[in-house]
Amino acid sequence: MTSIFKNRIALLAKAQDLLINKENLKEEEGNGIFERYKYPVLTAAHVPLTWKYDFDPTSNPYFMERIGFNAVFNAGAIKYKGKYIMVARVEGSDRKSFFAVAESDNGIDGFRFWDYPIVFDAYENADTNVYDMRIVEHEDGWIYGLFCTEKRDPSAHVGDQTSAMAQCGIIRTKDLKNWHRLADLKTPSPQQRNVVLHPEFVDGQYAFYTRPQDSFIEAGSGGGIGFGLSKSIENAEIDHEFILFKKEYHTVYEAKNGQGPAPIKTEKGWLHLAHGVRNTAAGLRYVLYMFMTDLNDLTKVIHKPGGYFIAPEGEERVGDVSNVAFCNGWILDEDGKVFIYYASSDTRMHVATSTLEKLSDYVINTPEDGLKSSLTVDTIVNLVNKNKATALAETQNNKSLTY
Repeated sequence: MTSIFKNRIALLAKAQDLLINKENLKEEEGNGIFERYKYPVLTAAHVPLTWKYDFDPTSNPYFMERIGFNAVFNAGAIKYKGKYIMVARVEGSDRKSFFAVAESDNGIDGFRFWDYPIVFDAYENADTNVYDMRIVEHEDGWIYGLFCTEKRDPSAHVGDQTSAMAQCGIIRTKDLKNWHRLADLKTPSPQQRNVVLHPEFVDGQYAFYTRPQDSFIEAGSGGGIGFGLSKSIENAEIDHEFILFKKEYHTVYEAKNGQGPAPIKTEKGWLHLAHGVRNTAAGLRYVLYMFMTDLNDLTKVIHKPGGYFIAPEGEERVGDVSNVAFCNGWILDEDGKVFIYYASSDTRMHVATSTLEKLSDYVINTPEDGLKSSLTVDTIVNLVNKNKATALAETQNNKSLTY
């Protein structure tokens, strides 16, 4: 074993250990709705060295990286055996994505990958790539992972190596280690992205949030976040998709929108986190937004605050696919604290924290998008007038207390 070999191992191991054990700091300023944290919680630099390097000095005397990794992002999340778990999308330098589990004791920092990536059945000709898993602990006793399964469009011209097809793959587990693959979800739509399993049965059936796609990139006539029921999960099939939250002109979800993680149940309704996409001169911009559906009718949106909830800021705006915030995982803790795990620009994972009480207040009491500039101005004027009236009442009350 050469000194170069030993020194590089020690140097890389020390650097990764410092990264993983770095304390994450809460940003001082915020909007009162959630708190951001200074450092990403998972990056390509968190990938275990044993996945990258051959530790045999005879076959790798210079300790060169043998398998490269490009990004870690778009992670599902779950609280499991007291640990905060992310099931992240790990992308290699070869563009192939796979899933891997990382855990933390506090949900804010110290995330460390398990020894091995997730392994599950790969049916013949089923996938070229897999990504963006939503993790759901269902009332049937299983933990499900729903993900996008992608392959080249077999009908594409031989010279076209970009046309692809996307559908929803389904796996399940009891321990996050041993996974079994079920049949892919079938729907009336040509393609599917961002499919999420509802955590409870609905009329004795499995309920899914879908995102119908006319093609791999364009939602087209798909129209927004869909909803459908299936009698089976082993061979899940939706006969009819109902659009519960449609795309809308000149909003943050004008181009397309999709469900993020599974919704959280509250006393006042189901709390949803979704992503919205709009067109800009610089390309597509992804942000996160929230809404609430009725407890008894999941297709009825009862509250939808206007605008975005989280947008990429600062360095978050830069990455492989810039100007993107995307979330497919959050955790509700026993004390009501909510951990929101979001990716920035298809490159890294972040965390923001809030509470169930704050998020419910935000969704219920934030004004809706009036869909016109004049109505936005009216909303602002009404708030200013209310604040002036409040200030005047406080002044008069203070004067009365001096006598």
